[in-house]
Amino acid sequence: MVTLDNTQTRIVFAAMKAVRQYGLEGVRIQNVSELAGISPGAIYRHFDGKEQLLVECFTYVDKQAAAIFEHLKFDPLVMLTNPMEAVKGLWLPYFRFWTSHPDETVFYHRFRDSAFFPKYDKKRDVTYFKTFIGMVQAFKKVFPSLDRMNQDLLWLHVLTSTVLYAKYVVEGILPNNQETEDTVFQLLTTGLSGYLQPEKLSKVSQE
Repeated sequence: MVTLDNTQTRIVFAAMKAVRQYGLEGVRIQNVSELAGISPGAIYRHFDGKEQLLVECFTYVDKQAAAIFEHLKFDPLVMLTNPMEAVKGLWLPYFRFWTSHPDETVFYHRFRDSAFFPKYDKKRDVTYFKTFIGMVQAFKKVFPSLDRMNQDLLWLHVLTSTVLYAKYVVEGILPNNQETEDTVFQLLTTGLSGYLQPEKLSKVSQE
């Protein structure tokens, strides 16, 4: 989890709200200070400037999202008997995190789609996703066919699409209901089921 003092947290949340209102490029420190109810000078005592503040906002949200997997119950038996249900059990809380945090969702989507992100991504620390990575490794051990997929492309598809559809929900373009959740999940996982077969079953089906 990100460790911030009360003032820093206040500034981070104000910055994300400001980005939602003014856009990533259009937001100014003055906008953030007005929403946070503190002076611009107080912001500069905690952050060097706009770019560092935006990076801290992204890191904060990224760690909040990663923490979701720390609290999920991962049942290996379900993974074997109903792998798609197991995948949905991991994905749904993640999707609901985004749909229940509008400012964070819009900010996160805009930051990942900005000129800031590639430079930040090269030196990004993602060790806080170790629990999620462990879950992925468990799936790959049971379903070796997953290794035939381009891993970077797979997770980029899942992550960006999940956040994008969640943004549509918080912006009111899509309804926030079970039908939306089910449909988005089906769209994200179309074609995945063929890879979710244990090695022995895969060999039998090929013979």
